[in-house]
Amino acid sequence: MQKYYYDLHLHSCLSPCGDMDMTPNNIVNMAKLLGLDVIALTDHNTCLNCEAAMKVGEEVGVLVIPGMELTTSEDIHAACLFPTLDKALAFSRCVDENRIHIRNKAQIYGRQVIMDENDEEVGEIEDLLLPASFIGISYAYQTAKRFGGICYPAHIDRDSLSILSVLGEIDPACGFKTAELADISRLNELKSQHPILDQMNIITCSDAHYLENMRDAANTLELAKLTREAVIEYLDS
Repeated sequence: MQKYYYDLHLHSCLSPCGDMDMTPNNIVNMAKLLGLDVIALTDHNTCLNCEAAMKVGEEVGVLVIPGMELTTSEDIHAACLFPTLDKALAFSRCVDENRIHIRNKAQIYGRQVIMDENDEEVGEIEDLLLPASFIGISYAYQTAKRFGGICYPAHIDRDSLSILSVLGEIDPACGFKTAELADISRLNELKSQHPILDQMNIITCSDAHYLENMRDAANTLELAKLTREAVIEYLDS
């Protein structure tokens, strides 16, 4: 087994709250500079910048996992990761068909820009990506699994948009095998309040929307080999 440095929760300029400097090239090359081996691009309710980031990752030697930060019908954020781009894009289409569509106000929320691997703008999503989908938290894991992926609650220690802030607990019936914390120092406190966390994999990620918020390499996954499939299998075990 070998240790690999990770950050599995990053936003690009496609997320309305993501800085325009969060381009595919900037994200992946910053990850390289920080010493990360594997990252996941998890824009809000879409996977449409994953292809560009994956191509840059292949060039610079950082494994990029295509993903999404899904907003469930309860306004809970959940990270969804996929082993292939095709499966991620299929999931992205499913979410797009099952979410609220209202026009984005770029002057308020920011632009939602799709880029290619050269950081050239190739499109822009006109409907705001922040509102909740129609997918409930009880079905999030099952829905991601239908597309060959994994789903787990994001930043559970935050006071809003987290499974604990909204529901107060993690129901075992949801099927989650992993939970993400923003601040890993709170793990023991949360375990004392929520014993289910003793049975789950715990990861901590930056949820960076700005380059300066990306974290130095510090947190690791132990894997026999670094592949997208191996990371997802680890998170689903």
